[in-house]
Amino acid sequence: MTYIAKPKFHHPGLKKNALGYTHRDYEGKISTLCAGCGHDSITASIIEACYGLSIEPHRVAKISGIGCSSKTPDYFLGNSHGFNSVHGRMPSVLTGANLANRDLIYLGVSGDGDSASIGFGQFAHSIRRGVNMTYIVENNGVYGLTKGQFSATADRGSKSKKGVTNTDNAIDLVAIALQLGATFVARSFSGDKTQLVPLIAAAIRHKGASFIDVISPCIAFNNHAGSTKSFDYVREHNDAVNRLDVLVGRDPIAVDYAPGTVQVVEQHDGSKIALRKIDADYDPHDRLGAQTFLARHAAKGQIVTGLLYVDPEADDLHEHLNTVETPLNALEADTLCPGSAVLDKINASLR
Repeated sequence: MTYIAKPKFHHPGLKKNALGYTHRDYEGKISTLCAGCGHDSITASIIEACYGLSIEPHRVAKISGIGCSSKTPDYFLGNSHGFNSVHGRMPSVLTGANLANRDLIYLGVSGDGDSASIGFGQFAHSIRRGVNMTYIVENNGVYGLTKGQFSATADRGSKSKKGVTNTDNAIDLVAIALQLGATFVARSFSGDKTQLVPLIAAAIRHKGASFIDVISPCIAFNNHAGSTKSFDYVREHNDAVNRLDVLVGRDPIAVDYAPGTVQVVEQHDGSKIALRKIDADYDPHDRLGAQTFLARHAAKGQIVTGLLYVDPEADDLHEHLNTVETPLNALEADTLCPGSAVLDKINASLR
């Protein structure tokens, strides 16, 4: 993995937030993802949300798994805590960190491969346990790092760059999150910063399990089979001393449309997705209504975006387990290890 540090200098007149931080204080290293990748737009939205909330960067713990999406935490909040875990294991690492220190703000960043396949069980259990976190899935429906196979969120009937039709049913992470009891559920599009920034900000402020599924197009597989200019063709016919990838940059896709309307978005590979922004009179406090709403519009081939469900009175895992208010690293040694007499008392109560 390549890391490129950003220059530290910046314009002295940059606007500051309530804590005196500039936008640059929430940035990370320079992205090494493909130019025009939707993930970079999500990164920009996270930066914007944290800047707007005047969050102290050192109070944030950003945790990811494996994949293009899981590289992105390196590109934002460079002065926060970070942990790049094993493939699909982000939720359990985040849960453990959260239990050890409840004072931090937890951002879990994952992809559709990381969360809907190898990490599907971990995703489900972190949601149903009510871990206080903002869980963002950067969903492109494809395995970009392994050259474009269908991921578990690819819609049935969709076609790969080679024209292969997906015959598997798709996993809808939003529907699953609703079923498992997430208390903040949203879906957005990486190109809709107007919608995504406030959703991320609201999720961070929410107490409990917040989940945001962000549709994020992959631009790396616009080249098609049969082209002699495609990456695959050139590799097969090239006798090179090393192996390099050069991906042509594309402009990020951006849309801005009114609530209650449908916006058809053409992606870089020519395919189209239909986004439907929920109506202003939609009731986000009705979990069953949200599930029905999602299913009804999914049957029409529409991707519903916006805040789909929120429980403003939600609790979290700490309340379920009745844990101490103080982070473990701030407890005194005699509190953490009160002695064998206390242990004997606990054991006796369990007999």
